[in-house]
Amino acid sequence: MTEALTAEDLGRVHLVGVGGVGMSGLARLLLTRGIPTSGSELREWPQLAALKALGGTIFREHQPANLDGVDTVVYSTAIPKDHIELVTARERGLRLMHRSEALAATMVGRRSVAVAGTHGKTTTTSMITLMLQHAGLDPSFVIGGEISEVGSNAHHGSGELFVAEADESDRSFLLYNPHVAVVTNIDADHLNTYGDLQGLEDAFVEFCARVEPGGFVVTCADDPGAQRMTVRVRAAGGDVLTYGTAPDADLRLTEVRSSAQGVRYVAHHDGVPLGEVYLPVPGAHLGLNSAGALLTALRLGIPAESAIEALSTFPGVRRRFEFKGTEAGVRIYDEYAYHPVPIAAAMHTLREVAAGGRLVVVFQPYRMYRTRDFQAEIAAALSLADEAIVMEVFGPGEVREPGEGGVALTAAVDLPEERKVFVPSWEDVPGEVVARVREGDVVVTMGAPPISLMGDELLAALKDAGGGYVGRHNRPDGD
Repeated sequence: MTEALTAEDLGRVHLVGVGGVGMSGLARLLLTRGIPTSGSELREWPQLAALKALGGTIFREHQPANLDGVDTVVYSTAIPKDHIELVTARERGLRLMHRSEALAATMVGRRSVAVAGTHGKTTTTSMITLMLQHAGLDPSFVIGGEISEVGSNAHHGSGELFVAEADESDRSFLLYNPHVAVVTNIDADHLNTYGDLQGLEDAFVEFCARVEPGGFVVTCADDPGAQRMTVRVRAAGGDVLTYGTAPDADLRLTEVRSSAQGVRYVAHHDGVPLGEVYLPVPGAHLGLNSAGALLTALRLGIPAESAIEALSTFPGVRRRFEFKGTEAGVRIYDEYAYHPVPIAAAMHTLREVAAGGRLVVVFQPYRMYRTRDFQAEIAAALSLADEAIVMEVFGPGEVREPGEGGVALTAAVDLPEERKVFVPSWEDVPGEVVARVREGDVVVTMGAPPISLMGDELLAALKDAGGGYVGRHNRPDGD
């Protein structure tokens, strides 16, 4: 049997498109392990400065010369096969690896916890990591987001555990052989890859079957897709633990209370009350994620008191319901949700936060196939807002057919015409927000990765308006 490659076997590594949160996390991990690492990136991502500080070489254009002296070239699914650096790598006979393959190499020799699911995996991964850190285990981790106040999406730890987000969108999560597989939920998505929901569920069953001997699976007892998966995995002999409000869940939540200040619930493990759990970020769906993280930590041997205490300090994850600040009485949040289920969950939570104020959503759809397949459901979720500003679909490499995209989605939003607008240009969005908001409003930027970074721009635009921002669209009577 061929021995698995380790990170040190990769030699000098170059990452194509190194600025994105997934690729930058891998680059950070490689650099902190002392592996010479470079990357190319056209956009000015905030992670680039940190990679340079760690000794990484960052090229601001894509060209063959970037690969001089390189042994392994890493790419993501977003990089086209005819990209100049991939073509050059093949011509030179360099080792080519998908990001997930390279990440798997960094896990060799560790007990890995791989977190998958249609949504919620970044937050759940972050919570598990925080609990292990709080218990003094110093895990390695790679997360598809930065833990707020920590400012890092990856770390090379001294402990035996390695926590990582596992991406199901392109089947790359099937490259892992984890000790623990966590599945937060299974909703219809990525149907361009799987064809239908059954194909997606089959892949999750296969993911769980890859758990190493002696390992286990953690999943949600409240999610229909995860429930169906549980039946199949258990029938094949898998060790599956469940969490949720369902009466038969291994970790059961009762007395769930959600407010603008956070989520509280009473946790019961195998029928034994563990006491009240407090999560200082709002959203009942985030409380459910915390229960999955708590169950994972308990099974890994973390004392309940330590795990619950860690959750009470959870600062949130950047771009996941992240409060950016208040300007002229308007509160701004960034949120990464782009699938209709988490969009609706975030909107309901924002209603709690707004506490009677108006809710304004700035939404950029992510991927043409998802916008086309779920247009009605996305529109219904956006209709929970008082005002909706919709941008064009962010779908690199995808073809937008006539009648599809942002215009069609805007038309489907069930709001009066004066309370919804299609704004195709990024540069025009801050001005549109300034024209629509008034004191007491809550604004959320939501959707594709670019738009979920706009919160700071909106705060600056409101500040520049000097308080005189009540625009032509505002109606003093609130009608």
